[in-house]
Amino acid sequence: MPRLAPKPLSLEDEEKKELEKILARHSTSQQIAKRAKIIVLAAQGKNHREIARELGVSRKMARLWRERWLDLKQEEVPIIERLKDAERPGAPTKFTTEQVLNLFAIACEEPEKYGKPISHWTSRELAEVMSEQGIVESISKRHVGRLLSEATLKPQQSEYWLNPPPTKNLTTRSKISVMYTEKPKSLELKEKESLAQMK
Repeated sequence: MPRLAPKPLSLEDEEKKELEKILARHSTSQQIAKRAKIIVLAAQGKNHREIARELGVSRKMARLWRERWLDLKQEEVPIIERLKDAERPGAPTKFTTEQVLNLFAIACEEPEKYGKPISHWTSRELAEVMSEQGIVESISKRHVGRLLSEATLKPQQSEYWLNPPPTKNLTTRSKISVMYTEKPKSLELKEKESLAQMK
């Protein structure tokens, strides 16, 4: 059975120039550059096997990008967009930014405020409160943990970052900053004296 020849691909002058620019740019990713080379070689009349051999890619990849180029050209998709990955199927983002921010706000508050008899939040308790408050229908403790981790929030350390540490053991740097933020007593006395004289 004879092999079918690949679909012919021809480039207009504008497309050739754009592909040359893409290949010449230093900022072009390797993926995009390789795909552009596949299209250029396909336009020169090379088949999938020749393109694969020359670029060190699979025939399947050469065929995929030739066919994708031809399909997207008919839809008049911009040249650079034809070389990008197709959007992947899958579930859309499950939680809105507002819901995630609500999670962060709850994580920054004391668990007692939400009727939880614990000293520090856990992902499980946060997930329960999110559901109880009607912020989300349901959320797994794992997903809560992931969201907190991405935001580098550690509710178990909230005691420290919500309330500054006690000033008993001040470092030298802390002592200096306190010294500069507090008024010297001699200055306070002078202010009181000048206010008394004004009266």
